[in-house]
Amino acid sequence: MIVRSRILPAVLATTALLLAAGCSADSGGVSDGGRSTTPGGPATNTVSPAAPAAKGSVTVLRTAADGLRTPWGLAPLPGGDLLVSSRDDATLTRIDPKTGEKTVLGRISGVSPDGEGGLLGIALSPGFASDHMVYAYFTSASDNRIVRVRYDENKPSGEQLGAPDTVFKGIPKGRIHNGGRIAFGPDGMLYAGTGESGSGRLAQDRKSLGGKILRLSPEGEPAPGNPFPDSPVYSYGHRNVQGLAWDSQQRLFASEFGQDTWDELNAIAPGGNYGWPDAEGRSGDKRFTSPLAQWHTDQASPSGIALVNGVVWMAGLRGERLWRVPLRGTAASAPPQAFLDGEYGRLRTVVPAGGDRLWLLTSNTDGRGDPKKGDDRLLELRVS
Repeated sequence: MIVRSRILPAVLATTALLLAAGCSADSGGVSDGGRSTTPGGPATNTVSPAAPAAKGSVTVLRTAADGLRTPWGLAPLPGGDLLVSSRDDATLTRIDPKTGEKTVLGRISGVSPDGEGGLLGIALSPGFASDHMVYAYFTSASDNRIVRVRYDENKPSGEQLGAPDTVFKGIPKGRIHNGGRIAFGPDGMLYAGTGESGSGRLAQDRKSLGGKILRLSPEGEPAPGNPFPDSPVYSYGHRNVQGLAWDSQQRLFASEFGQDTWDELNAIAPGGNYGWPDAEGRSGDKRFTSPLAQWHTDQASPSGIALVNGVVWMAGLRGERLWRVPLRGTAASAPPQAFLDGEYGRLRTVVPAGGDRLWLLTSNTDGRGDPKKGDDRLLELRVS
């Protein structure tokens, strides 16, 4: 269901499978690719001229902030501070990464935390410098929805968020598989990864908003150029999408939770069918697009992803690892490489921090992690 805004205008796999995919034993399953997924456009066989190094490195520079509670979404602000959403508290907090100081901006009304649901992904408006709008994906009492709120830093702490303006609603909700990642693409459109809320067949139903990647205008309308007429659906056949990122050629990539066997990293083509629940991981069925990399679920359970210098960095929850996947076009150019294995517990969200650095959020207070591994924190990393 679409609501027009009334306030503002507008790695390890089994040997047989790895050999079938042509991968080495530590790849987690790396497939060939090569299709451009320019937003709103057709898939083409374009390949980047050079690939990143096959092997990389990760250095934890520092803990920029700690004592966070159920952190989920992360959005860098102009000037270097960051906004963090709390899934269970339904709050947005501003972090000064130089000092670690935290300022609670306020609570977003209408959030109904339950299981994996609550206040999830956040993104700044493309016009944030002038409109000061923050978009948020959250679970309400009846659905998952996207709202925008005005951020007024001149008001007192705790009172800096305006009333939510509902941009889009009607996404299926559940105690599991709520999706939740949102991001503005290089085309200025709003993308949202949704889950099938535990009802797998919704992912294959193009009339349902569950198990999809949606592409919307900033006002919540189906974006121009979408693959299906008058529909917000950009791709379908997903189980639970929680990571979205673009490369320098405007190609979209997404991470996805598997069920019992394979987690996925996918190159997203407009109108593409990614198989769930009829396929999990690679499939020989030509109706479905296979992932460019796959992992057993105890090695990944991926949430956020970031793309830096031709490399996808993928945060793993159950796997408690940060995965590095170098790309050539839309194919993995080398086997995935794992870092931080178990050192910081569950890893939720990763975003570029400029140059060769990343911001990384842990997720040990989400009800499935081990708080003994430390309060949830924001880490600054140097990567290559």
